[in-house]
Amino acid sequence: MRLATLDNGTPDGTLVVVSRDAERCLRAERTMQQAIEDWRQAERVLRSLASRLDDGEGEELDHGRLLAPLPRAWQWLDGSAFPQHGDLMQQAFNLPPIETDRPLMYQGLSDRFLAGHADVPLPSEADGIDFEGEYGVITDAVPMGVTPQQAMAHIRLVILINDWSLRAIAPVEMKTGFGWVQAKPACAAAPFALTPDALGEAWKDGRVQLPLHVTLNGQWFGHPHGGEMAFGFHDLVAHAARTRDLVAGTIIGSGTVSNAEYAKVGSACVSERRAIEMIDSGAPQTPFMRFGDRIRLEAEGGIFGAVDQTVVGA
Repeated sequence: MRLATLDNGTPDGTLVVVSRDAERCLRAERTMQQAIEDWRQAERVLRSLASRLDDGEGEELDHGRLLAPLPRAWQWLDGSAFPQHGDLMQQAFNLPPIETDRPLMYQGLSDRFLAGHADVPLPSEADGIDFEGEYGVITDAVPMGVTPQQAMAHIRLVILINDWSLRAIAPVEMKTGFGWVQAKPACAAAPFALTPDALGEAWKDGRVQLPLHVTLNGQWFGHPHGGEMAFGFHDLVAHAARTRDLVAGTIIGSGTVSNAEYAKVGSACVSERRAIEMIDSGAPQTPFMRFGDRIRLEAEGGIFGAVDQTVVGA
């Protein structure tokens, strides 16, 4: 089942079920947040609408009105579940390894997620503007202390995220020990959220088993595979819920998709490519993004739709 949120002039929009060809939709008369909060009841209604779409019903889907699937969330927790990304950054910047057997995770800005087609206003090119392509999940209410196996049942939707980062600010904030604020502006999300069963074989072991195709200004940048997570999403959910309940509508990200064969498959953020250049030649060559630059992220097959954004001056 494929879900989306249409702009109706309110902050949360209106939830729609989308046809398999992404050309038609039926309105659910509720918001995504309301559906997630009462998922067992809402799912029956939504699947009924999906069945009607399969029978040919529905209005034309206006792609220009699509917001992020969950335009604002109670909680956004981003992991760093692809070890190759961290290894490259540590090697390039001569950083000590992080000695832990637990998933890495931080809590970020969640009061808005930009639409996948929305321009991204930022204050300065000097801040080191970077994209980060990653997969994510939306959970229903998760009890404290769930096991990874139990956590799997609380993953209701899977999404594609662009986690915007300002690389020049991040090291300054990291040194304070208090985490990121200025270095992490609002994320964006591709328009379609899928139930795990809709992914078929592309959902396995709590991971999205699909390449993420990345182009910058129309040029290939990478196509790393989502299956190389050291921790699956069920592990990330259980980690986040170790000492607290998670509210319905919590979004958890995988961190930048990164693969061991980076020389072949490329990268999903500028910072990683720069790190590879530093390791190979001693200096970075790829610049961070400038105003007018355009990034496009799309999972193979286009099942989530695309993040296709241009950076503009605020």
